Amino acid sequence: MNKAVNDGVWSGSWVAERLGVELLGDPELTNLLGLALRRNPKRAHLLVSNVLGKHVPQSPSIVYGYGFTLGRRVRELLGTEESARAVVLGYAETATGLGHAVADGIAVAPYLHSTRRPVAGVATAGGFEESHSHATSHLLLPENPELLSGDGPLVLVDDEFSTGNTVLNTIRDLHERYPRGRYVVVALVDMRSAADAGRLDEFAAEIGARVDLVAAASGTVRLPAGVLEKGQELVARYEAGSQSSAAPSGLVAQFPAPLKDGGTGAVGSSSAAPSGLVAQFPAPLEDGGDAVEPGVSAEEAAPTLQPTPTPNPPGARGTARPAPTGPHPTHNRITRVDLRWPRNLPDGGRHGFTPQHRIRLERALPAMAARLAEALPQDAHRVHILGFEELMYAPLRLARELEQVVDAGVTYSTTTRSPVLAVDDPGYAIRTRLTFPAHDTPADGPGDRYAYNIAGAGFDAVVAVIDDTADTPELHAPDGLLARLAEHTPHVVLAVVPSYVPERPPMLPDPLRGPAFSSYAPEEVGWLLQDLSDVTLEAPTEEREEAIQSGGAHYAESLPVEYQPSEQYQQLFHTALDEAADRLALAVGAVTELVLAERSPHPVLVSLARAGTPVGVLMRRWAQYRHGLDLPHYAVSIVRGRGIDANALRWLAAHHDPADVVFVDGWTGKGAITRELTDAVREFEESDGITGFDPEIAVLADPGSCVKTYGTREDFLIPSACLNSTVSGLISRTVLRSDLVGPHDFHGAKFYRELAGADVSVDFLDAVAARFPEVSDAVTVLAKELLAADRTPTWEGWAAVERISEEYGIHDVNLVKPGVGETTRVLLRRVPWKILARAGAGADLDHVRLLAEQRGVPVEEVAELPYTCVGLIHPKYTRGATGADGKAVAV
Repeated sequence: MNKAVNDGVWSGSWVAERLGVELLGDPELTNLLGLALRRNPKRAHLLVSNVLGKHVPQSPSIVYGYGFTLGRRVRELLGTEESARAVVLGYAETATGLGHAVADGIAVAPYLHSTRRPVAGVATAGGFEESHSHATSHLLLPENPELLSGDGPLVLVDDEFSTGNTVLNTIRDLHERYPRGRYVVVALVDMRSAADAGRLDEFAAEIGARVDLVAAASGTVRLPAGVLEKGQELVARYEAGSQSSAAPSGLVAQFPAPLKDGGTGAVGSSSAAPSGLVAQFPAPLEDGGDAVEPGVSAEEAAPTLQPTPTPNPPGARGTARPAPTGPHPTHNRITRVDLRWPRNLPDGGRHGFTPQHRIRLERALPAMAARLAEALPQDAHRVHILGFEELMYAPLRLARELEQVVDAGVTYSTTTRSPVLAVDDPGYAIRTRLTFPAHDTPADGPGDRYAYNIAGAGFDAVVAVIDDTADTPELHAPDGLLARLAEHTPHVVLAVVPSYVPERPPMLPDPLRGPAFSSYAPEEVGWLLQDLSDVTLEAPTEEREEAIQSGGAHYAESLPVEYQPSEQYQQLFHTALDEAADRLALAVGAVTELVLAERSPHPVLVSLARAGTPVGVLMRRWAQYRHGLDLPHYAVSIVRGRGIDANALRWLAAHHDPADVVFVDGWTGKGAITRELTDAVREFEESDGITGFDPEIAVLADPGSCVKTYGTREDFLIPSACLNSTVSGLISRTVLRSDLVGPHDFHGAKFYRELAGADVSVDFLDAVAARFPEVSDAVTVLAKELLAADRTPTWEGWAAVERISEEYGIHDVNLVKPGVGETTRVLLRRVPWKILARAGAGADLDHVRLLAEQRGVPVEEVAELPYTCVGLIHPKYTRGATGADGKAVAV
């Protein structure tokens, strides 16, 4: 709750009067900035922002609002398309929170900030120097190295631009590694000279890139001749005075009188406070009162503003009054509060922060702020949230959320590595200084750290928000930060945020492709699987069924012996394919058009292996035939009861936008896989924090009314269901077994190369794709009708399965397999009990009847059946329930 005017005085006037420094430019500059002094061989003066939340306590809504508004301006500048390709880069330590707020304003851009904290195991993606800073080396440590390698705009955010050197160094380093065509530079204030501004323009022309600038205000700093030497002399005189004043450690001491030739800059030195910000806390009166109440604007308090009394003789305006050094008289304890920070959610942008992370944080903030509120004293009127060096964004968001739920006035600032002189004068930006040892084991060794304008501010409670790397004995030491805070407030609350460190699992391999894995052409599909072809996984069907139903094994832990159909059955397949090719082509075209119209104009097709894979290939071929699109297509494993392959999702998220991913399957039965995928995606979002995957499956046929993206809801024969691997690229069902699939492995599958002589995978694809020209007009009509129709799933198939399960005494919906495709699978891979066929069903069931006859399974015609047929698995199977010929017996 500070502004650039204290007691009716601009908080830069003290330095301006003594050094002749002037701010020229936009009128709001003196609202945004004050001035202070520091020991620095290159620049003695320091521009102190009143809206950054670093040195000066300020309302978190104001701090966040400035950054967010700048982000909105960047989004308007770039437009929707370029904003979606942008990456935001903030500067440590001062602009880490500002840059994050800018990224929030853009909304769709990931965020990364530089850091001075090396992190073991995380590779450096770049670095640069900040020439005027006291600590110059910046590291870039993105978890995803590809974050900086795109060609979209790079948005660089700093709190101020004084010369532009830092930006030039950054662009120079990054452009050599990751060249791009556009940069946007963002700052609260642009204080470059005309010459410095020209250098940036020249550099942009030199590298052939466009550079735009967005700032809240602009101007220049006018520095008289010899200002550096005068500033250094002033600092030296201060330090000499400090050493002889016996001031308590960590506070400020008497400042020497102004230099005789220091100048008399009159920049707003006695003007009333401009509107738009809230007043800075003055130093407390001797009796503990405040010259200005928190939350009262300077305009409202102007009639009663008086110079702050000090213990020094009249006229000693340039003094810094020591604050109390003993424990606060009402201090009781330091309270630790568990925020319950979401698992795997980064605490900031040191390693990257995505829009998906932002969504997770927004959801968690209300509960975390409520826990903070519970830890505060009920009678607290003034609460300060103190962040920690580079950890600016998380404390800022917590402070802003807390501001919405408590009656107390809430302010925010952070500790810093930057040493700045403190002068308890209304015309000086840094009124008090707390000094304490570094408590995060910094790479450059131990040293002092600082918190400004906290001592003597009269806060009822201070909440220190740090990361767990900094929760060290030094933090809790008698001279540590917490003890220093306890000297100036009756209540200190400690909230520790887990410092996010990227886990580095082994690199996931590239997708397997034909002809090394599968008989499909390499461009048709990439398999996100591991090759288990050399492992014996097959077991007799009867053994597998007994183990599965007894609970002794999961169906995905072994494979059925590949059934090789008779010559009669293979001929039936070819006949069925010839008769159904038009119908299949129509459904392929329709579902692909729905995907392109409703899901994404450039979808990433992800088939559920293996039944979905031929359908995904056909959809890819349709998009190429009809629209000239070359869509990426992958196949992944999903296992009932175990979920989808999470490593496959991680690979997809690292290489594509999850929002573009469309899961593909052949057909729906009762909808078990649809539900499985929905649950699996939700669990993946919670565990990994990666959002955007849509679990809605696109299928050729949806007889169970389980999805809204389909080519038809009729239950008809899809010939690829008639066979196993020989119509699916010679790939087995997927395998998930703990001794074969580790935590960082894809699920497995086998490539049956030995069955190449019986392979009809490509024949099936070519036969359907050959009909595309004939059905093209019909697809246009059907797609239009589907887009206009109410396709809301009714789940009537699930209801029918539950009814059948009870009517036939099975009492397990997993043993009821509805639809032509699922019934065929029962006959090929499981131990069937009986087949229910809709009365009057014709050629669509010829292959089912043949298989049932060969396996001795009865076919029962049913008048009222929502599916063409339903396969029933033997409900209480043991090997003793088979006849002497190995066929299933009636029960």
